[in-house]
Amino acid sequence: MAIESGNTDHERWRAHHGGATAVAYDGKVVVQGDDPERLAGLLRDHGGRAHAYFDGASRGNPGPAAVGWVLLTGEGIVSEGGERIGRATNNRAEYEGLIKALEVAADYGFEEVRIRSDSELVVKQLRGEWDTNDPDLRERRVRARELLTQFDSWSIEHVPRELNERADGLANEALDGE
Repeated sequence: MAIESGNTDHERWRAHHGGATAVAYDGKVVVQGDDPERLAGLLRDHGGRAHAYFDGASRGNPGPAAVGWVLLTGEGIVSEGGERIGRATNNRAEYEGLIKALEVAADYGFEEVRIRSDSELVVKQLRGEWDTNDPDLRERRVRARELLTQFDSWSIEHVPRELNERADGLANEALDGE
C-alpha cells in the first residue's frame, strides 16, 4: 500500500491500494474506488473473530449472477457489499460469495471466522461431508480451503434463509444493478 501526503491543507494523508484510495481528514478516513473493502481492511487492525454471512444469486441458472456478503463482530457490521460476477450457475455464485467473504475477512486481519450460509451444498462440501464432483465447483472449494488457512480457526454452519436475509438482499441488489 502506498501512503503519501494529502493534496490539500485539510487532508492528513492519502493511501492507495489496487483501484481504491483512502483520504484521511481530522477524525475520519474516507475510502472509495474499486474494491474499497481491501484497502479499508488494511487500514483497520481488527483481529479477533468475525461472523461471515454470504449468498450467491443467479437468474437463469446459468445466467447473470451476483454475490453478497456481510461481516459482523460484537461491534456490528464491519463490511458488507454485493457485486456482479458475470454469468454463473447458482451453486457457483454461492461459492463465489463464500470466497469474497473470506477474502474480505482476511483483509481485515481476523484470526477467527464463523461462516454462516443458507447453501447446504457449499456447507457440506466445504466440510467434506459431500463430494464435489463438478470440476468448476471443486476448483472454488479448493480456493475457499486455501483462504481458510489464513485464519487460526474457522467453522461453517448451515442457517435458515431468514438468517441470511442481508447477504441475500445485497446479492439481489447487485444483480438488479441498484
